Amino acid sequence: MKKFKKIITTMLCAALVIGTMGGCSSSKNRLDKIKQSGKLVFATSPDFAPLEFEDISSGETKYVGSDVELAKYIAEKLGVELEISAMDFSAVQAAVTSGQVDIAISGFAKTEERAQSMELSTPFNMEQDESSGQSLLVPADKASEYNSAESFSGKKIGAQNGSLQYNLVTSQLPDDVEVELISSLNDGVLMLRTGKIDALASDMDNAEMVLQNYDDIALCDFRFEYESEGNVAAVKKGETELIEAVNEIIEEVNEKGLYSQWKDEATELAKSLGIDVE
Repeated sequence: MKKFKKIITTMLCAALVIGTMGGCSSSKNRLDKIKQSGKLVFATSPDFAPLEFEDISSGETKYVGSDVELAKYIAEKLGVELEISAMDFSAVQAAVTSGQVDIAISGFAKTEERAQSMELSTPFNMEQDESSGQSLLVPADKASEYNSAESFSGKKIGAQNGSLQYNLVTSQLPDDVEVELISSLNDGVLMLRTGKIDALASDMDNAEMVLQNYDDIALCDFRFEYESEGNVAAVKKGETELIEAVNEIIEEVNEKGLYSQWKDEATELAKSLGIDVE
């Protein structure tokens, strides 16, 4: 009986060792899993022209823009196909942190909060000019009323949850400002035009697209105090192998000046489509 128990015990120990070894051998980092699956799942919020937006001119929805081109380039360099997962901006970050997607590129500015919850890439889209920055869109007939932070006191301001614009509104405008969370820029523009909000916080690139389509909206003279360090891609915290591979690719993109080319092309496409953000 003792000999039998010893055999059973030995078999159990062996099974445990084999199981442990099997578990270790099957434990792969995200980069390995991406290459094994043959696809890179990419999250973005396609309401941020010229970085990411929809092209429906062919009768079917295509996701285009400079961020989309960057994602395609990353997938190509990794030797896999790109799978685009479009969602509201507020859901993009959650999709990364939960591991629902492999990577997110959606007009992300580098912030301390994001750096704590996700792995952030080497910056790109770093070219800035006098028209760059962060400001607010307001009704055209009231534009002259808004020329300072104090002029927004008591007003209702639209901003996307978790966005850089939300942080700027809550940190640089008066405390009595009421922030109205919007799911997309499209919704924000509609709310502004129908008087549901007094102003809409926006990146200048987006603002330019809006102004080309609506003559009843204007950009106010006030500018948030913000110096851009470019945009970043994001992956799940701890996926160091993946972010290192992404960084190598982005460094190549920066060296070749590819992102600025994609952005110029996307801007022209958006203009040709007349991007209706309503």
